[in-house]
Amino acid sequence: MTASPVAPDVLTVLVENHRRFLAFLERRVGSREAAEDMLQEAFVRGLEHADRVRDGDAVIPWFYRLLRNAVIDYYRRQGAEARALAWVAGTAETAAEPDEGLHDAVCACVQSLVETLKPEYAEAIRRVDLEGLTVAAFAREAGITANNAGVRLHRAHDALRRRLMQSCDTCAEHGCLDCRCGAPRL
Repeated sequence: MTASPVAPDVLTVLVENHRRFLAFLERRVGSREAAEDMLQEAFVRGLEHADRVRDGDAVIPWFYRLLRNAVIDYYRRQGAEARALAWVAGTAETAAEPDEGLHDAVCACVQSLVETLKPEYAEAIRRVDLEGLTVAAFAREAGITANNAGVRLHRAHDALRRRLMQSCDTCAEHGCLDCRCGAPRL
């Protein structure tokens, strides 16, 4: 499916009003960088659908509607990220600190199994679970969003759980912490 060409007058109106559109977004999101990103996405989306605008006078109101929708989407994403961070922070605060004896008894093979995971999963487990870095700090360090870091850590835990099941067989299924059980190794 090919997009129909954009009428020159529509393109001219959008370009001529660039500063007004940017100021509109910046006032609503409070960040020049976010506003620029949103405007660029809106221009792309707008140019894809500009053929729907029949009246040259309707271009500006149509594009502002597109920008308002972009602002709504922005705040929805921000809200989802805030809820995810709050959930991660809440689960971290309510988690009981393991006692020293339990920590020492944890299966020694877990650390070697972590090394068999995808590098980004192994790094997430090492930094957050083993070294005690917060998810938010790990996200900043890795250059990703906190949501992405939370998802990565969740997937890393799932991958590690599968490796434990493969390696320790019934030990992991029943919570055995004694790796001297003789279960086959990978």
